[in-house]
Amino acid sequence: MSLLSRPLLIGALLLMAGLLGNPGMAGSEPLSVSLSAPHPRSVEEASGGLPHDPDPLSSSVKQPGLGHSSEALTAHEAGREAGAGHLSSAPDETLAAAPLSYRVEDNARVRQFLDRFQTGDRRAVVERWLARAGRYLPMIFGVFRDKGLPEELVFTAMIESGFNPVAVSRAGAKGLWQFMAPTARRYGLRVDRFVDERLDPEKSTVAAANYLRDLYAAFGSWELAQAAYNAGEMKVSRAIRGMGSTDFWVLARGRGLRQETKDFVPAIHAATLIGREPERYGFVIAPEDPLRYELVTVSRATPLKRIATLTGANLEDLERLNSELRLKQTPPGAYALRVPAGDADRMQAALEREAAPRPVASTRAVDRAKSAAAATQPRAPEMHVVQPRETISGIAKQYGVSVTELLHWNDLTETARIFPGDRLRVAVLEARAEEPEQGGFR
Repeated sequence: MSLLSRPLLIGALLLMAGLLGNPGMAGSEPLSVSLSAPHPRSVEEASGGLPHDPDPLSSSVKQPGLGHSSEALTAHEAGREAGAGHLSSAPDETLAAAPLSYRVEDNARVRQFLDRFQTGDRRAVVERWLARAGRYLPMIFGVFRDKGLPEELVFTAMIESGFNPVAVSRAGAKGLWQFMAPTARRYGLRVDRFVDERLDPEKSTVAAANYLRDLYAAFGSWELAQAAYNAGEMKVSRAIRGMGSTDFWVLARGRGLRQETKDFVPAIHAATLIGREPERYGFVIAPEDPLRYELVTVSRATPLKRIATLTGANLEDLERLNSELRLKQTPPGAYALRVPAGDADRMQAALEREAAPRPVASTRAVDRAKSAAAATQPRAPEMHVVQPRETISGIAKQYGVSVTELLHWNDLTETARIFPGDRLRVAVLEARAEEPEQGGFR
């Protein structure tokens, strides 16, 4: 039974949605059900990374480390950007030309990765990848359906990030689809000091779908498109010219591609074979439920901590759902904030109450407030002429001020001496000046 049709693997939602595989879509072994329902919105996972695998899958296909996303399975090399400029996103009118088939090879290189994925600790790692996939597959399949792309391309994300939406590679690629910043911006993602939409699973999936579509249009095969996704278009173009072939498997035997890219494509094919029939390869998957969110509008830059306080929301939930917010606050201007499903109406109402203008106080109330403030404001400094036998402490007491204040106003130190005839600045509080005398001398 297919991975994506088993209730225990991806859950009843996927069965209801009919995810993956129309007849003829998957080469020699089509999947058993078809995509027919709108995808639910998913939310990103902002904490935790892939479990640590001390023995990498290969010398170049790397695995994320535990608890920190700096070791993504594969990195979009900086070289990808050097050759990326000649592609531009194709208009939507060209989507109908995208092929509805994706042939999965079962050759020696693919079988190497099949064996590797089933061996030792790597088996548990791949099972965790497939379990995590349950959070994002409905959303990804919906985007691919809308773009007319083969659904098997989803396993590109599995090899890129292990379906970790906050993965960060050593080269600085980020997110579910491991975009470098220049490519992300070119495909419409916002990357600035406030927001990094590479960490937004849905928006980055749309960008990745457009990028893969354009790569297919440029190279004419999904293997070459995925190789260019990993290495950069110019590197793949140079390898094609050097080998005189447009067959990825031929290029992989030459020296034109880095080992990382040579491993990248067969690893995806191996993951696809496992994803189709996990039981055949001995995998037991407990898929995570698709995560859902709702949107509320935040009208101005506001820290998430403040929003949590105003609305009663859980701060960790807000940070997890909005991990693209680099400063943990919404950017200037209106922003659509993700909140836990079912909380949107209550939270929107709380935010609107906070943003509503406050009533203006009456003129009489304002006058009273001004009078109260004036009563505590010091009068303009006055001068006191020091008399014989007067001391600083005595003068301070006479005017109802502290010795420290008197010293400060006159630039004196604690050990300073005063003499008759010296002139000292003093300040008297209005409130004290208006108080009735209680007897005695001032």
